[in-house]
Amino acid sequence: MKMNKKTTLYLLAAALSAPLLSACTDLDQTPLSSIEKNDFYQTEADLQAALYGVYQILSDNDLAGEMYGIYNTEMIFFNDLQSEYARRGTANSPDIAEIGNFAITPTNTFVVSTWLVHYTGINRANVLIDKAEANTAISDRVRAAIVGQAKFLRALYYFDLVRYYGDVPLVLHDGEGEGQPRTATDKVYEQIVADLKAAEGIPAGYSSLPSVASAGAATALLAKVHLVWAQSDTEYSLAHQRELFGQAVAYASKVEGKYKLLDRYCDNWSVDKKLGNAELIFTVEHKFGINRNVIGRCVLSTGFTNDKQPVIAALDNSLYDLFDANDQRRDASVTKRLYDPFTGHWFDFDRIRFRKYIDTIEMAKYSAPYISGQNTSSSVLRYAEVLLIKAEAENELNGPTETAYKAINEVRRRAFYDSYAQIQRAPADGSQTELAGLSQEAFRQAVRTEQLKEFIMEGTRWFDLKRWHILVKTIREKVPATDLKHQNISPKHYFLPIPSEQIALNPALKQNWGYDGQTSGDPYTAKGWQ
Repeated sequence: MKMNKKTTLYLLAAALSAPLLSACTDLDQTPLSSIEKNDFYQTEADLQAALYGVYQILSDNDLAGEMYGIYNTEMIFFNDLQSEYARRGTANSPDIAEIGNFAITPTNTFVVSTWLVHYTGINRANVLIDKAEANTAISDRVRAAIVGQAKFLRALYYFDLVRYYGDVPLVLHDGEGEGQPRTATDKVYEQIVADLKAAEGIPAGYSSLPSVASAGAATALLAKVHLVWAQSDTEYSLAHQRELFGQAVAYASKVEGKYKLLDRYCDNWSVDKKLGNAELIFTVEHKFGINRNVIGRCVLSTGFTNDKQPVIAALDNSLYDLFDANDQRRDASVTKRLYDPFTGHWFDFDRIRFRKYIDTIEMAKYSAPYISGQNTSSSVLRYAEVLLIKAEAENELNGPTETAYKAINEVRRRAFYDSYAQIQRAPADGSQTELAGLSQEAFRQAVRTEQLKEFIMEGTRWFDLKRWHILVKTIREKVPATDLKHQNISPKHYFLPIPSEQIALNPALKQNWGYDGQTSGDPYTAKGWQ
């Protein structure tokens, strides 16, 4: 996060002037002066342009020399590659290999860029918030909309950082970050909650697009934040766990009626069904040729062949077999066959492919077999997750109550709804669609199973295994002992390492346990994390 004011300002100015930054941008060239900087944030148009720069971080990492965004490939690299169901395929990148094999180092390109780009977004938000709050020339409605969105994004960026790295420096104003030590996780969460509560004041009807932060998105994210905070085993969360679970339920309940599940699960990733999608709460949009979604390319980078594996490959075919045959999420998430628009025939894969981001229509349109899903959305938060948050938090608080069953069964009913025949189906294995009569532990496991099935390749799995404190246990149970993932996994992988270059620039930062060669004093196993 070591960036001086000149660099920070130049990055902001560049973001305002172009949709992408060139990887060869010279950060030492003369930046805007402080007078020009102060002059810039005068009009609504100025402030809106600066807000675009805060949003830009979601889908463009060119600031760090990468063509990826934090909600493009990095989220699935850290969350899905570091899971029990995916592995590195044919990628020749040593950085991807490190992540996929649990051999990650403090110099890993994605570790470095994730820290840098998140703090770039935070710095941009800090400047904009201070300038917009002090601006008396704009209307109260405009100020509330711009500041609310900036605070939503700042909260989201800190939420990512605290889950990736643990304690991180909390910087809320331009120029305050230099030499700052890591801030306790509870303090970071306090600020995240404060920012999201402020974002609940974003005026209604300011935008109907799910890619624009809204009051509803802030409320939904508050539900998720409180659930994760309750499970973080920090000083505050241990003392106030029931309160935090209760807040998760309350915030999840608050958005009921504002969103709903789509009948057809796969429509959440359809190119032609983005607008008016009532399930999408907050998304990152990708446009071909600008900030295109490369997740699809990563999961079908080899095209229609069994000779090679894509960048992100399935560990085996067990994930396909996990689903009931009547669960519509199976064929939308993983597949054994795809229609090849270049031959006009179906192609059968020896090993399943991850399906969500593959759009064969788009592939045919651009006449390139590796192009797929270029215009899709990356879902940051869907209503299905809010329902599972409510079910999980309510069960942890009071056991499997009627409230908990109602939430999880809504997700399960959609899973077994045949949107083509427009009928409600039952599981093919003869079990019941709606859960009932479970113990608290059985309900807990049911929620975790639904969470897995619902969010494959959506950048949640590593975060989930971490917050449930079963990361090491799950990898060792599900991944063969001959695999490097099984051999390398250790408690240190509950967090990413702090980038070496940041520690060199700021000695006040201390490395996470295990990444300096420590083999004793493991703080995670001591907490009972498995």
